[in-house]
Amino acid sequence: MNGKIAAGGTLVCVLASLVVLEHGRAAAPAAGPALRVGVVSMREVFKASSKHKQYSAQAMHRQVQARAQLDDLRKEVEGEEAELKTLKQGTADYRQQMQVLFEKRAKMQSQQEYLKQQSVLDDKKWLEDLYQAFARATQSLAKEKGLDMVLERTEPEFPVPSEELMTTLYMHKVLYSGGCVDLTSEVAARMDADGTLKP
Repeated sequence: MNGKIAAGGTLVCVLASLVVLEHGRAAAPAAGPALRVGVVSMREVFKASSKHKQYSAQAMHRQVQARAQLDDLRKEVEGEEAELKTLKQGTADYRQQMQVLFEKRAKMQSQQEYLKQQSVLDDKKWLEDLYQAFARATQSLAKEKGLDMVLERTEPEFPVPSEELMTTLYMHKVLYSGGCVDLTSEVAARMDADGTLKP
């Protein structure tokens, strides 16, 4: 009798275990295909880009030319100031020279402001074009490699000025990218081959 009870108890336990196991399998969601993720560092792509280096060299050359132009205007102003000092105040010549001096100063100041604004606009336009080429290269490479998404992985460069620290930390999203496909070098090469991107 005790043997029958023990055998019956064992049978009940086995059946209960099978029911629980089968229920667990049915409740578990079916595992889908793994998400394929790529990463790219925009900062490293821009640093490696020969076209960005070319633009930077051209911008530096324009700055040198602008400084030379402003130095010439400054020398003209200084010459007019020296000329004014040789004249007697209150005379017609003095007044005429003062007018010439003010016109030269105004020309120098307006040229300085113009060159500054032109540099800002040139840099803005270039960075917009560069980013668009970066996005195109990243998207086409991701499609070719069958990636589902690409994350920007540029890490902050410390030290960061205190007023920019929180913004920098909030913008840095990828803390670990092991196992992800790194597209950085390929994006840089493809961006440089982009015929629409002209420094």
